[in-house]
Amino acid sequence: MIKEVVQIGDPVLRETCKPITRFDGELNDLLNDLKETVRAERGAGLAAPQIGVPVRVAVVDVDEGFFEFINPVFVWQKGEQVGPEGCLSIRGKVGTVRRPDKVKILFQDRKGDKYSLVARGFFARAICHEFDHLDGVVYTDKATNIKDAED
Repeated sequence: MIKEVVQIGDPVLRETCKPITRFDGELNDLLNDLKETVRAERGAGLAAPQIGVPVRVAVVDVDEGFFEFINPVFVWQKGEQVGPEGCLSIRGKVGTVRRPDKVKILFQDRKGDKYSLVARGFFARAICHEFDHLDGVVYTDKATNIKDAED
């Protein structure tokens, strides 16, 4: 189900999200809602707190594919990239953000199975952006040159 995306100012965006401990139908529904919502919004990713659910779940939808991340953690981050970012929870704004160029993460899937993944470039940027949401951080906390987005 497509959900309403929470906007900046809602306290849920500043919460440190709780880990997932039950891999059940409720989690499956949340992941399906995130997927439908990010695709309807034509975003590159969406974290659970952005639809009002403060748990450590995020999805990323990029050229490399669609990914579901549950209880993700960074193993390492390398390099640097600087580029523009926007956010579905901060509509109409864009800023310049410094991110790692390459990351390795550990995460679980909807069944609880554990995986690792290495991402580069925009894929790494999208992962970092979404994982920040799980710790109550929004991109404007790190951005410079925040301005109105051009349509």
